[in-house]
Amino acid sequence: MQDTPSCFSLKKCTSFNKKAIRYGIVSYRRISIAFQAMLILFYAAQCPGLRILQTCVDVIFCTFATTPNKLEMDLHTKEEKLRAFGRLLDVLDELREKCPWDRKQTNESLRPNTIEEVYELSDALEQEDIKDTCKELGDVLLHVCFYAKIASEKEQFDIADVCTKLVDKLIFRHPHIYGDVKAGTAGEVENNWEKIKQKEKDGNATVLSGVPRALPSLIKALRIQEKTSHVGFDWEHKEEVWNKVREELSEFEETMQHGTNSDKEGEFGDLLFSLVNAARLYGINPDNALEQTNRKFIRRFNYIEQKTKDSGRQLSDLTLQDMDALWNEAKQQEHNA
Repeated sequence: MQDTPSCFSLKKCTSFNKKAIRYGIVSYRRISIAFQAMLILFYAAQCPGLRILQTCVDVIFCTFATTPNKLEMDLHTKEEKLRAFGRLLDVLDELREKCPWDRKQTNESLRPNTIEEVYELSDALEQEDIKDTCKELGDVLLHVCFYAKIASEKEQFDIADVCTKLVDKLIFRHPHIYGDVKAGTAGEVENNWEKIKQKEKDGNATVLSGVPRALPSLIKALRIQEKTSHVGFDWEHKEEVWNKVREELSEFEETMQHGTNSDKEGEFGDLLFSLVNAARLYGINPDNALEQTNRKFIRRFNYIEQKTKDSGRQLSDLTLQDMDALWNEAKQQEHNA
């Protein structure tokens, strides 16, 4: 669309940065209705793509910046953004009425596609592909509007209700902005976050009830630890976590000698949980870290495979020593790059 908002180079921040960026900033107060609606979907769908959820939530606190060498469009005015979003709603209304495929869609039929779209957006963000990120955000936004459209047809709610609920929630959860609460750092905001959520009319009944059951286990472990740490259940000094890691490793090694498969699995889970906790305490996102290693492994193994093909051989012709040599060669090239 000609008047859709330009996409952004997303930069994750640890605190809200109010300094002007040369090529434009949008604070969370000025996020378009379209993007607000997208955030709601990630909470409602509870889909596995939590990395995207975390990225989008970070947008509330962080700076949106664009650079002219990556984008050829200027940031749009608020009126242009609203007009573009209105055009999207008009097109969706028409498709829902006239297109046989769009007309037959339900929440159940769309949900698998939504999860796929979120993963595609996740991949674009991981690759830092700005053009593809803009496209994939549009695909996800379509699903946001589609769910709201279906709900409006059932006289349950519409996209205005979605946005209103989100805005009300943001205001309620930011009393340091819209009230008289003092919070000068991101850490202070986070410490109040869980307590504020439980005070909401439709808030979580317990600290951990807001953790979606469908989350991937690694991300779920991180969210559990983040939530409990916000109410004081945490190590007093982060270095203490390594004693726990060593304890869990020792128990796992012992279980591997004479434990049942169920015991081994349980102890390995305890070890992983402690490592996730260590990552959290040292400011490392374990899911991102593991994904970086996945990509690194794929890149290096692809190098082995390509070099083998170039030599007229197959992987089955290589010894483990041959593969190790090519692996180290790929590793060295990365270090020299």
